Amino acid sequence: MNYIILNKIGLFRMKISKLLTLFLFCAAIPLHAQIRLPKLISDHMVLQRDQPLKIWGWASPKEKITLQFDRKTFKTTATAAGKWEIALPAHSAGTGYSMVLKGRSEIRITDIAFGDVWLCSGQSNMVINMERVKERFPADITSASYPEIRNFFVPTLTSLGGPAEDFPKGEWKTASPENVLTFGAVAYFFAREIYEKHKVPIGIINSSVGGTPIEAWIGEGGFKDFENIRQTIAQNKDTSYVNAFARIVTAVPQERTVADAGRAEHWESDAYQPKGWRNFNIPGYWEDQGLKALDGVVWFRKTIEVPQNWVGKPVKLYMGRIVDADEMYVNGKKIGNITYQYPPRRYEIPSGLLKAGRNTFVVRVTNSSDKGGFVPDKPYFMTTGSDTIDLKGTWQYKVGEVFPPGRNTATPRLVHQNQPTALYNAMIAPVLPLKIKGFLWYQGESNTGNPEPYNALLPALIKDWRAHWHDDHLPFLVAQLPNFQDIDYTPAESNIALLREAQNKALTLPNTAVAVTIDLGEWNDIHPLNKKDIGKRLALAARNLAYGEKDVIYYGPVLKSYSTENEKIILTFDHVGDGIFSSDSETLRWFAVAGDDRKFYWAEAEILGKDRVALRSGQVTSPKYVRYAWQDNPEGVNFYNSAGLPASPFRTDGQGAEAIQSHSTH
Repeated sequence: MNYIILNKIGLFRMKISKLLTLFLFCAAIPLHAQIRLPKLISDHMVLQRDQPLKIWGWASPKEKITLQFDRKTFKTTATAAGKWEIALPAHSAGTGYSMVLKGRSEIRITDIAFGDVWLCSGQSNMVINMERVKERFPADITSASYPEIRNFFVPTLTSLGGPAEDFPKGEWKTASPENVLTFGAVAYFFAREIYEKHKVPIGIINSSVGGTPIEAWIGEGGFKDFENIRQTIAQNKDTSYVNAFARIVTAVPQERTVADAGRAEHWESDAYQPKGWRNFNIPGYWEDQGLKALDGVVWFRKTIEVPQNWVGKPVKLYMGRIVDADEMYVNGKKIGNITYQYPPRRYEIPSGLLKAGRNTFVVRVTNSSDKGGFVPDKPYFMTTGSDTIDLKGTWQYKVGEVFPPGRNTATPRLVHQNQPTALYNAMIAPVLPLKIKGFLWYQGESNTGNPEPYNALLPALIKDWRAHWHDDHLPFLVAQLPNFQDIDYTPAESNIALLREAQNKALTLPNTAVAVTIDLGEWNDIHPLNKKDIGKRLALAARNLAYGEKDVIYYGPVLKSYSTENEKIILTFDHVGDGIFSSDSETLRWFAVAGDDRKFYWAEAEILGKDRVALRSGQVTSPKYVRYAWQDNPEGVNFYNSAGLPASPFRTDGQGAEAIQSHSTH
């Protein structure tokens, strides 16, 4: 009897086991396999006009797929790996198209446009969106009703192991006053210029990450001449090597820090009675006002009189830029905070928070290296309607916490977004199946610490991307680094100038252009706000190189040749239009000459006719070499052509002269 019971139990267990196995097998096979499309193939997308295209995606192995488009049906079958693609014939510019894909499921894509697709890439100055510059260009935002301009922003992604096939998220957005705030400002102004001129849909794919070097954007094949970098790429593919860095970071013990006295005593409170506070002039850095080499937390406090007619109204507060992090309090209430130095401080004071008469404003600032405080030459005021109250002037400060020496001692880290190929793999490779019109590139700040390799890296990137798109003549347009940093009133060496020179070297490749921005920067901000003129100058280059408008002047004066005449050097320029001129009617600035000793002195510059400039210096009797605007920040450059475009910085004592001159021959 027991034997029979045990036997039945055994048979029952076998049936359960078989049923479980069958269940797991069935679960591994989708009952209703879904066609999947890449994020780029979606509603509102822009496809490149006048070129054969393909639509691609994924499905079940061997799944049959049909695509209905423009009254035609296209068919294919997914591979054993579940991949498929369908070729479409070239299509002229237009909007309002739809397509339907059918397999075991169905996908409908609407509002498709055919136009020109531009891939925009680089670092933070390409990322910075219209929201960031809304105070500078309010009319451009309110008028941004361009349904045929569409933007696809790629989120920050990295891959050390190899190229990715798709993005985890992303969508096309049409330009409207609401949507445009998320569009990259340079890319939007570029797109608008092209659209206004040619009236074809413009697609912007913005794939950019702040603070990243050019090496991260080049594919592995682009490094064939860079042995050291190839070794780094191979090392980064070793997951045990990469994971070791994560373990090191995790193992670092938490530091024991002194508590911020301001937090403990509630210095932000309206009821707090200040004791021992000292005067401080805003804007300014605390290292320049009595706090020697302080890394830590400093609180700032001011009582401000507010008129009765402000009460009950929403108020905008502008506190310039603060290095590094800040928290803003009004009458004891926190109204906002920003955790790093670059964004402008723009806060909203809720209606009802301010009161007539005395109001307490408190800013808690944290800085961990270099100078801390309030960046000069930025807006510091609050406003409602047409009324404003200036916030510059004398505040009081008190130190809340001093960080101990060595607090920021670096531990070994592997910053993925800075590694060779990491951003190309994750943020460029998924775009490869899509046909494009050309490239915009705004990057270089992260390479100024060691600019020499950029001479080879930028051409390598251009060749690599063109090779991946199988077109050696795709237009590649570069935004040159603008003027930035303190002004040096003596001829100087400059890493930023060397980087600009390396950018100019790319002009030796066909169908390339550099938009000179030496007059569009800000001495105190690596992110200048005038993105509009940068976009417009890139558009001038595109109109000439990509749209066949050969009469469009897109470059400022370019050094063509030079010769010596006794104590003078005579420079002859190309790309002058109707002639060169001084934009402010003063003598041309920022020219320097040197003799055989290569010691440079400022030169007097005289315009000779339409295209020549004569230089002389009393300190150089036999001039041999010339430099122009060879500074981090040659503020106030005034050397332009008749099209209103500035000359690029250059030198004749280095490789940059050859690179620039080559531009006039292609």
